[in-house]
Amino acid sequence: MKSVSVFVLVFLSLSVFAQKNGIIAKNATVEKAGGDFSFTEGPAVASDGRIYFTDQPNDRIYIWDEKEGISLWMEESGRSNGLYFNKAGKLMACADLHNQLVAFSENKKMQVVFENYNGSHLNGPNDLWIAPNGGIYFTDPYYHRKYWEENHAELQDTRGVYYLNPQGKITRVIDDYKQPNGLIGTPDGKTLYVADINDKKIWKYNIGPDGNLSNKKYFAPHGSDGMTMDNKGNVYLTRGKVWVYSPKGKLIQEIDIPESPSNVCFGGKKRNILFITARTSVYTLKMKVKGVDE
Repeated sequence: MKSVSVFVLVFLSLSVFAQKNGIIAKNATVEKAGGDFSFTEGPAVASDGRIYFTDQPNDRIYIWDEKEGISLWMEESGRSNGLYFNKAGKLMACADLHNQLVAFSENKKMQVVFENYNGSHLNGPNDLWIAPNGGIYFTDPYYHRKYWEENHAELQDTRGVYYLNPQGKITRVIDDYKQPNGLIGTPDGKTLYVADINDKKIWKYNIGPDGNLSNKKYFAPHGSDGMTMDNKGNVYLTRGKVWVYSPKGKLIQEIDIPESPSNVCFGGKKRNILFITARTSVYTLKMKVKGVDE
């Protein structure tokens, strides 16, 4: 009888701990915010809490507003994939129609920020994160696109990760991955998480003053298409479902989505809505925690 009582007390203690430390809002469920897309990707939160995301095969960028829903923002976006806003409020994008890193002004004019590494076109920029100093990290895997010209070839000697510093100098900072994809950094600009999606691993790095990476450490399994972070330092991965890991690499939450997720970020006025792009649809989930995206 004593052992049963101890078990019950331990169980109740763990239940209370889970409730106090949960990251999902009470009674919240995953809700479908929109559908009938071809493949959604690249969510990025603007300063007003609205989220911009892409329907990459249809070459469109949409806006999600927590009150007004979804509206089309622009067409012919250079086949934009990953998106991120810089401190000036300009939308940056990995646009693989011409293998470029681009920026969009408020009037939707596209400007090429970077293309061609060592005289050859990139493989196809996929995802990006902008550090507090304005430097840009972006992944450059290779996914062959049907819309490329017939003689298009993979010219880079590795599928790498690059750093474009605020002065415009480019450096390849990772060259030992099978297929780099999602990435996210901490708000203090000191740590970068990067997914090697084909090797099913997430790696963690220290970011140096010059933007170079050091102290590579294994962080989590799964690999990930897209990534984000909350204000507790937890890292969100997308691979079959949304996996949430603590800063120490401990799995703390699994979130099932009706469709396999591709990317994720926080949005809404309070930054407490988890927004998930997932194949033909997008989904939302109200959270206790908030995002760190600016």
